[in-house]
Amino acid sequence: MSNGCEAGKNSWPELVGCLGKTAEKKIEYQNRNVNAILIPEGSAVTLDFRCDRVWVWINEAGKVVRTPVIG
Repeated sequence: MSNGCEAGKNSWPELVGCLGKTAEKKIEYQNRNVNAILIPEGSAVTLDFRCDRVWVWINEAGKVVRTPVIG
């Protein structure tokens, strides 16, 4: 199923458990069309879909807790 964001990688399941800052750098390196944004678990975010954004959900230890995906 297409999400309309065809340029580059759009999902990073391998980063779950990694440090958020490391994940942020890898995501932006692997897809130069996106901005990875670290979000503390439980925070409110806008629900609009954007091809240039990846939410990176982190816990209190700074580790990724969900698969980062474009949106």
